[in-house]
Amino acid sequence: MDSIKEIYRIGRGPSSSHTMGPVRAARIYKVRHPQAKSFKVTLYGSLALTGKGHLTDISIENELAPSKVFFLWKRNVFKPFHPNALEFEVMDEDEPSDNWLVYSTGGGKIVDEKTKDASGVQVYQQKNMQDILAYMKETGMTFWELVYEMEDRSIKEHLSKVWDVMQHSIENGLNSEGLLPGVLKIQRKASSYYSKSKSLNNYAKVSSKIFAYALAVAEENASGGVVVTAPTCGSAGIVPSVLRISSEHYKIDNEKILNALATAGLIGNIVKHNASISGAEVGCQGEVGTACAMAAAAAAQLLGGTPTQIEYAAEMGLEHHLGLTCDPVAGLVQIPCIERNVHAAARAFDAARYSLLSDGNHFISFDRVTRVMKQTGKDLPSLYRETSQGGLASED
Repeated sequence: MDSIKEIYRIGRGPSSSHTMGPVRAARIYKVRHPQAKSFKVTLYGSLALTGKGHLTDISIENELAPSKVFFLWKRNVFKPFHPNALEFEVMDEDEPSDNWLVYSTGGGKIVDEKTKDASGVQVYQQKNMQDILAYMKETGMTFWELVYEMEDRSIKEHLSKVWDVMQHSIENGLNSEGLLPGVLKIQRKASSYYSKSKSLNNYAKVSSKIFAYALAVAEENASGGVVVTAPTCGSAGIVPSVLRISSEHYKIDNEKILNALATAGLIGNIVKHNASISGAEVGCQGEVGTACAMAAAAAAQLLGGTPTQIEYAAEMGLEHHLGLTCDPVAGLVQIPCIERNVHAAARAFDAARYSLLSDGNHFISFDRVTRVMKQTGKDLPSLYRETSQGGLASED
């Protein structure tokens, strides 16, 4: 498996696969042709169908500026390797021909025809949850200790930066009001929800704050603000909100939060390695479902859970999102995406507490759910995989 740095990427929303990935590709192509005055960019499949709402074209234009960019939208052409494909071509007559086909595979990651089948540097020798649990049983370690053993020394610094950005995105979201960009005219709600939470007591106050924090990050993402993929932009509000409320409610120090981030990243890594975190490939179960599993595992660890209880919390987080479609209305990462962050965050927090009431033994394993999620994603018609052609989006 890759480094968990691949799970936690920092960048601007609203979509890791539709904006962050294409921007990275445009940056690389620009370096190859620094003097070019014009480019043609062809968007295929999901990128073509929802690229306008996800700001794909604007993000690429900004990255390739001041060069002119001509876009070709091939909405009915899906490349075999991945539904998120785009092709760059330099248009200047004096520039050599250089067509570059790129795939944005989720979480901001990009590959091309040469690298799509490459395994890359494998940081973890373990391939799934079963391997990890066996290793922990043998060594006596827990999840975060495994991460620190396998990763290089910079991982702690990276996680610290990730947590800083997550907190900033919460604060920015809580302090912002007004309309989100786009045709839906959606009002930001985080500030209002947070204000109302202050007058509540006990669990109502805790749950309302979870709502507010998840809203804050999801709204920041929808407005193109800086967020952390966890594991994607579309699900970026779930892990931060659960960590924030855990930190506040249970008085947990920063060091333990970073350890929980390490555990959450490892959970996301398992799903990414064995299934997918791309909404265009497996639906929203791969984004929000994975994020819920990550957050549930992190919370269970912070609450003193054993490795089996942590695994159980993660399993519940993913299992109960099986079959979740990716059907953004008007191609925007707003409806139903923002509310899904809110409810998945609350579900993650509850899954952690539920797992702690058990002894950690349960019937369905995390690896089994991951396999089922992958197969379910393949079985979903493309209408329900980030094309905005079915589900809630079809009623628009």
